[in-house]
Amino acid sequence: MTVFSLARRTPLPPEEAWRRVTDWPAHGRRVPLTRILVETPGPTGTGTVFVARTGVGRLRFDDPMEVVRWEPPAEGRPGHCRLEKRGRVITGWAEIEVARTGPEDGDRTLVRWSEELRVAFLPRFLDGVVARAGRVVFGRVVDGLLRVRES
Repeated sequence: MTVFSLARRTPLPPEEAWRRVTDWPAHGRRVPLTRILVETPGPTGTGTVFVARTGVGRLRFDDPMEVVRWEPPAEGRPGHCRLEKRGRVITGWAEIEVARTGPEDGDRTLVRWSEELRVAFLPRFLDGVVARAGRVVFGRVVDGLLRVRES
């Protein structure tokens, strides 16, 4: 298994940053050849199950996930979400934390994404490549989700 993490600062309030980074279908719109199918009725919370389906035609695989911790940000408390990956191809977990920073950082919001990932059939010596690819892909996803549109 490989572990990678990334952090992004945004001027968005924590509640809006949380809403955006936990919008599962929006993740699918940002990952090439992937769509997200939420299998449980909303709203999202502990027990929510969704599947990231990646591929083209018959060449595809599913990455089923379950939300096992759901604590949206509240006044003075960061938000925390933990996903367990339970697929045949991909296993591991992902954690998302959203927190307000202090005045020394301009009272911005910090989003942290950490993930432990194991891809079946890949030898362990490729873990470094998987970690770098994960940082790039999820970094682009998080950047896109948090993008502030100027009017």
